[in-house]
Amino acid sequence: MKQRHSPYKKSQSLSRGLAILHAISQTNSGTASISELQQRTGVHRTTIRRLLQTLIDEGYVKKIHANNRYQLSHRIRELNDGYTDDEWITEIATPAIGKLLYKTLWPSDLCTLDGSAVIIRETTHRFSSLSFHRAMVRKRLPLLTTAAGRAYFCYCSAKEREQLLTIIRAESSEQSKLAKSPQFITQLIEKTVAQGYASNNGDWHKEDKTAAIALPVRYKDKIISTINIVFLKKILTPQQASAQFLPALKQCVSHIEAELEATQPTIRP
Repeated sequence: MKQRHSPYKKSQSLSRGLAILHAISQTNSGTASISELQQRTGVHRTTIRRLLQTLIDEGYVKKIHANNRYQLSHRIRELNDGYTDDEWITEIATPAIGKLLYKTLWPSDLCTLDGSAVIIRETTHRFSSLSFHRAMVRKRLPLLTTAAGRAYFCYCSAKEREQLLTIIRAESSEQSKLAKSPQFITQLIEKTVAQGYASNNGDWHKEDKTAAIALPVRYKDKIISTINIVFLKKILTPQQASAQFLPALKQCVSHIEAELEATQPTIRP
C-alpha cells in the first residue's frame, strides 16, 4: 500500500513517548527499568529519562522509588476508548484490592456491570506472582458462568435480574442457553445465597482451568461492583478458597463500602 503523503513532519518525541508507554504496558510485572525500556524501544537512555520525566509530570507514569522502576498511572486509562476511571475506583477500591492481594497472593478483579457481563475495571493480576494473565483491564466476564458475574446477578434485585435475563436470552452465547433454564437460574441463586458468596469452578469455557470466589460491593442500596479472587482449580476448590480467603475478601468489601459511605462519591450508573 502506498504511504499517504502528509504535510506535517512526524514527531519523534511523541513516537518515542508512545513507545515507552507501550513497552511498560507489555512487561509481565507492569513495571520497567530504564535498561529494560532501552532494550525494548531502542531509544537512548538519556532520551528515555527525559521522556519519562515528562510522562510523570503529565500524570501518565509513576516512578517506584524503592527499586527505580516505572509503571503506568491510572490516568493512562483515559486514553482507552474515551474511558475515564471513576474516582472511587482509583482512590478507594484500588488500594483495597492491593491489600487483599497481600493477604491472599492470588489475583483479584474489581468489576462493574456491562450489559450481559461484568467488565474488569481494576485488577491485581499484573502484581501477583501467581497470576496466569496480565492484561485484564476491560475484559468482560459473563454474568452466569463466572464468580464475578454471578456475584452481581445473584445479589441484585429480582426486577433487575429479570431485565438481565431478557438481555442474555436474546444473545447467541453459551450463557444464553443457561438463561433459558429456570431450573439452572433457581439453583444458581439458591446455592450462591446459601453459601454466602458467588463461585465458579471452571464453568466458563474460555477459562476452564480457573476457579474463583466473589462478593458484591453495595452503595446506596445498589450493587455497584463485584470483587473476586481467582485461582487455579487444580490447586484450590472454591470451598477451600472460601475457607482460606473469604474473611479477607469480606474485609476488603466492607472497607470499600465504609469508605463510600464516608465520602459519598457520585457514581455513574
